[in-house]
Amino acid sequence: MSKPGHVIVLGNEKGGTGKSTVAMHVIVGLMDRGAKVGSIDLDARQATLSRYVDNRRLHAGKHGLALELPVHEAVLPTGQDQGEDARQKDVTRLETLIADLRRTCDVVVIDTPGSDHYLSRIGHSHADTLLTPLNDSLVDLDVLAKVDPETMRIRSPSHYAEMVWDIKKRKALRDGGSMQWIVSRNRLSHLDARNKRDMDRLLNELAKRVGFRLVAGLGERVVYRELFLKGLTLLDLRQEGTGIALSMSHVAARQELRSLIDAILPGDPPP
Repeated sequence: MSKPGHVIVLGNEKGGTGKSTVAMHVIVGLMDRGAKVGSIDLDARQATLSRYVDNRRLHAGKHGLALELPVHEAVLPTGQDQGEDARQKDVTRLETLIADLRRTCDVVVIDTPGSDHYLSRIGHSHADTLLTPLNDSLVDLDVLAKVDPETMRIRSPSHYAEMVWDIKKRKALRDGGSMQWIVSRNRLSHLDARNKRDMDRLLNELAKRVGFRLVAGLGERVVYRELFLKGLTLLDLRQEGTGIALSMSHVAARQELRSLIDAILPGDPPP
């Protein structure tokens, strides 16, 4: 029996951190390494990842590009106001989908909403790797830790960190499984600003307290907005016909992406 596919969950209970952009780039990066990738969009309201995949399919067909696509599914909840039976059906449907994709794919990437949602918690509970993109801002840090404004010290983990800790414990009790938690710092400033130094210190302190690994993420680049409309990623710019000229900035950004994927899946790439 082959080993079940590795599940990567993109999670953060704050919107605007670039989860869907990172998810799509990780998906294409893994396919570029030869992995068969399944993807699930749990963010029914925004559906950014689903639109990204659709844009990719349409752009490839229109311009005759050989762009690889994941086995993609969007899970739309029945609604939190429909009662416990409807919620349980949603949960069963998601559990079955994850199990099916794990049997047929090397990696399953799950994009979650920027809010606490029952389907998001189920997705988190199946993570072998949880990747939390975080903008380099003290405002965004609030989802992970409560910071004392007078001393600039961490008072306690915040609601999302507590939720992840609870899920890690339940996952270990349920099937003995473990979860590696990675926090990636997106949109890092190149200036040695006070905010950046504070974030460095606070995140490294928090990483030891709640058990995540801190890595560099994707920088702030205008090209990501243009790539979304065409369903492209930085790795696709090697092909002719994408309509976007490759620049030195793009080359540097591609190296950021490769480093991020190496951090998520250290060692040999999937078969």
